[in-house]
Amino acid sequence: MPSSRIVVIEDEHAIRRGVADALRASGYAVAEAVDGVRGLEEAVRRDVALVLLDLMLPLRGGLDVLADLRKARPSVPVIILTARGSEDDRVRGLKMGADDYVVKPFSARELLARVEAVLRRSVARPAAVPAARLGRAVIDFERREVRWPGQDRTELSETESALLAFLVSNWERAVSREELLSNVWGIEPQGLETRTIDMHIARLRGKLRDPSGKRPLEAIVTVRAHGYMAGPDLRPLEAAAAAGGA
Repeated sequence: MPSSRIVVIEDEHAIRRGVADALRASGYAVAEAVDGVRGLEEAVRRDVALVLLDLMLPLRGGLDVLADLRKARPSVPVIILTARGSEDDRVRGLKMGADDYVVKPFSARELLARVEAVLRRSVARPAAVPAARLGRAVIDFERREVRWPGQDRTELSETESALLAFLVSNWERAVSREELLSNVWGIEPQGLETRTIDMHIARLRGKLRDPSGKRPLEAIVTVRAHGYMAGPDLRPLEAAAAAGGA
């Protein structure tokens, strides 16, 4: 996807230059940052399509950068660059809204595949289900937001929106984790762990709580030993209207 601007926030010179060179050779525009302060400044720019974020950074840690980036630009995709063995930080990053992670040392081929998959999700929103009904709320997948009655709005990240849209488009059946990896993340599921999906589901469930607190909503249901499906309170807007729920 030439001309897409990617920010690489990594303090290790050899890794940062290797990543930047591989991205440029593939046609991407690249901005580099060696610390968390400068990295956040680059990441919040309006023309940024993706951020590659190391977790161990000087001045400001990667998780702090991620938290502030999610407040300023909630829909910008983020791939975490993480050292082998730092599982707790990877899990925290996924819970905070990171889209994916790559464990060091990684090959340029692997990284580029992850980048391409995330960017494909960012520009290829599911067209079959433009909106959904969740209790009293409307979910707009094009705007990536949940609109509650009154003034309450909840923003969704690129991956959260794509994941939710896929579940809604298959709202009458259970979807396996492998199917989600293939259709939402755009990667082959063989031999890959699916904890990334579980972390995104947990984050989505938190965002899909009715802010009025009137009643708990069943938005996403876990199907044991299989995966997930849209819950009884979540369905395509057209189906909800036909049932008298709009």
